[in-house]
Amino acid sequence: MWAEEQSDLRITRTIRQAVTIGAAQILALLPGISRSGSTISAGIFKDLGHEDSARSAFLLATPVIGGAALLKLPPLLGSQGAGLRGPLLAGSVAGFVAAYLATRYLVRYFENRTLIPFAIYCSGAGLGSLAYFTLA
Repeated sequence: MWAEEQSDLRITRTIRQAVTIGAAQILALLPGISRSGSTISAGIFKDLGHEDSARSAFLLATPVIGGAALLKLPPLLGSQGAGLRGPLLAGSVAGFVAAYLATRYLVRYFENRTLIPFAIYCSGAGLGSLAYFTLA
C-alpha cells in the first residue's frame, strides 16, 4: 500500500473524525484564525500525526480553491479577460509553485516541530486586527 493511501485511511478513520476536522475550518471566520491552522490543530487533537493533519488541511482546501477557479475563470477567458491572459497564466503558475513548495516545507517542518510559533503569530495578528479595526 502506498504512503498516500495509508495516510488517507488514517485521515478518514471515522466519519466523526473527518467531520470534526472539516468543521474546524469554521473557526477561520474569527479574526487571526487560520483555516489551515485550525484544521491541522483539529487533526492533531483527533490523534492524527502532524504530517497527516497537514495533508488533510491541504486536501480540504482543494475543492474550495477549485470551485473559486471554476467560478472566476470563464469571465477571464472571455472578452472581459482581454489583456489579462498572460498575467493570469503567470500568476497561476507562480501560485502553483509557491503552494507546492510551501506544502513540502510545512510537511517537513511538522516532522519534528509544533504549531506553537504559528499559533503565537496568528494570535498576535488577530488581536492586532481587532484593535486596529475596532479603534479605526
